[in-house]
Parts: sequence; structure tokens; C-alpha cells
Amino acid sequence: MRLLRTSFYLAPLLLLNMETAWALEPISGTTLLSQEMCDMQEDDFANPGMESVERGFDLFHKVDDSEMSCAQCHGESATRINKKNVATFPKYSNELQRPITLQDQINICKEERMDNFPYLYDSRVMVDLESYIRYTSRGEEINVKTDGPIKPFLEAGKKLYETRMGQLDMSCAHCHDYYSGQWLRGQQLGQGQSNGFPTYRLSTRRITSLQRRFNECLGSFRARPFEPGSAEFINLELYVTARGNGL
Repeated sequence: MRLLRTSFYLAPLLLLNMETAWALEPISGTTLLSQEMCDMQEDDFANPGMESVERGFDLFHKVDDSEMSCAQCHGESATRINKKNVATFPKYSNELQRPITLQDQINICKEERMDNFPYLYDSRVMVDLESYIRYTSRGEEINVKTDGPIKPFLEAGKKLYETRMGQLDMSCAHCHDYYSGQWLRGQQLGQGQSNGFPTYRLSTRRITSLQRRFNECLGSFRARPFEPGSAEFINLELYVTARGNGL
């Protein structure tokens, strides 16, 4: 069943179908792709997102002004990166007393270990480096911690996820919880899982970080965006990623 624009507001009818597999377990957005799209995504030579991974590879090996590179600590082929650890971000930092994303961790290394200036949050070079690091951990299961001192931040992210915003008075939950699996215009709505990010989006023809995607969604709500790397977006990234634990 495809939803017409006006039928998107028929919540009482659709909410009756929430107790489905879409609501009971995390499902990757890959399941909604055509076989052709899946083949392109799995082929490193055909996937346009690999250009970002290659740029990230170069950044990983680039020797900066301090005569250091990421590869000096983490191995020429990132062999000393703990792949399972990458799949646990965002995670709680005892030092900062807040959750940190993988981009935060990259900048912590830049400043504290390499004695250099940090990258601008969500800049192209930052997203390229994040893409490469996540690529090295491809296939690991998401395992974000949800208890202990990180729990209040997780709850704040959940609250933002469920908050109506913008001129359309919608929340993330409307598309990705209440209507996941349904059709909106020509697009089937997924759960909004983050296990494929950063991802190359054919509609925009660029590599897209998770927080950039948040702002694209807010734009469709006609809502005021948050700054990349803001507390709001870090909490939201924490909650959205934790929803996909096990993917």
C-alpha cells in the first residue's frame, strides 16, 4: 500500500499495524534497496562512496606538521584499530563527562596525541576520515552502551527523537517508528538505522554523515537545524545508533 500525501496523517489506522517486525526488531535500511542497488553498494569499484574512503585513507597516512600520522599509531593498514571498539561509538568519556562520537575521538587524537589543530566537525576531511575508519570495521555489530553514566544522554536523545519540530509539526518517530515499512510518495520508509553511515546518497551525489542527514530531515520538516557536533545532535546520534544495536 502506497501512502498518498494526505493519507500520511491517518495515524489511527496505521498505528494499528505497529506491532509488526518493523517495530519489534532493528532492520537495516539495506533491506529496502533493490538488488541492483545492493550489488553496487557491495562492489567497492562501483560504489561511489569509496571515493570518500580513498580520501580518508590518504588522510590516515598523511604526515602533518607535527611529523605524525594516524597510521604511525594505528598501523599502515589500520591493523591496530580495534574494529569492535569502532562499533561502540558514541561512547561515554569519563574525562569530558559526556558522550563522544567517532568524529570527537578523531579530534581528541589530533589535539592531544598529534599536537595539532582539530578538524572542523562534519567537514569533508573529517567525514572522509570517519568513512575510512568505519570502512575498516565493516561487518562488526553495533554495540553502543546504554546504561551507566551515558543513560541520561541517551534519554535526552530519545526525547529529541520523539519531539515534534518545524512547520510540519513532525518528529523522527513519525517516519521511522510509526510508519516504518509504509510508503510515502515514491519512497518506502525505513527505521532510520545508522549502521551504513557515512553513506553516499545518489539523491545528493555526495557522502553524507549521520548528523548531516539529521539536518536534511529537519529541513524536510521545515525546522531550524542544529549545529553539527552540538549536544543535541550528539545525543540524537547516540540514541539513533543504540536503536540499531546488533546490526
